[in-house]
Amino acid sequence: MADKHILHMMTPHKHVSPFDVNMALDAGYDSVTPYEEVTLEEIADLVQDVIFSRPPNLGVNSAVFFGGDDAVLALDMIDAAKNALVPPFGCNIMADPAGSFTTAAAMVACVERTLKNKHQKALKDVSIAVFGATGVVGYCAAVIAALEGARVQIVGYSGIDRVAKRGDEMKERFGAKVEPADGSSDEKNTTIVKDVDVILTAAKAGVQVLSASQLKAAGKLLVAADVNAVPPLGLEGVDVMADAEPIEGTNAFGIGALAVGPIKSKTEHGLLRRMIEAGEPQVLDFRDAFQLARTLVS
Repeated sequence: MADKHILHMMTPHKHVSPFDVNMALDAGYDSVTPYEEVTLEEIADLVQDVIFSRPPNLGVNSAVFFGGDDAVLALDMIDAAKNALVPPFGCNIMADPAGSFTTAAAMVACVERTLKNKHQKALKDVSIAVFGATGVVGYCAAVIAALEGARVQIVGYSGIDRVAKRGDEMKERFGAKVEPADGSSDEKNTTIVKDVDVILTAAKAGVQVLSASQLKAAGKLLVAADVNAVPPLGLEGVDVMADAEPIEGTNAFGIGALAVGPIKSKTEHGLLRRMIEAGEPQVLDFRDAFQLARTLVS
């Protein structure tokens, strides 16, 4: 009998994500077992149960996946899992809380492709404002873009304090330099977008971040991307299906949530397949997701 590919799916919440369960089984895992309401302190014991149940040569057939809806906690869980490994015993480790790592990777990859194809520019050539950057998708998108050399502002809806703390965290943890910005009013948001090349919106579903008139006032705008598929959309005038479509009244191109979505799904599927096919255990986070996503859009 062939050795089984087993995925242990852990979340700090009451339920694991059915989306991720389906993705894992479709990617080829023989078994997906949920572990719910898992705390950070429990990770080491769980991971060591995973690795010690099989001989070292079969460690690559076991995987641990971290979900939830907190990017920083998921990264902390990855660190706890790595620290719990006892070579030569090992396993694959991956996180994608609320699909945020793969969604952020897909959004930035779509923007990168559009900048290249429409404006002959790279991420390092542009300034980017990220709305919703304290949430999981916006947080990861901001870090990815900053690590690629973009000049990134992270915009906070409740003033500057919370988003400034997030910025400090991004710099300390990843070496990503970002600038916090106060987006607590429409007037302040209009001022922010007047001087940026790219807008990324990852706000809560059903929240309009910027109006069509605000986008028209963004005179330098090259690309605007939104990951909200629930009306009203995050960017007025950027259709949910838009895939590098002109934004009326601007010189920019829009990317909607349902253009990002297929790349997100392919990216998550691809990372899950990578763990199944790998010859050595993998550790995968949003940076790996971005490297894969940018190959999928090219």
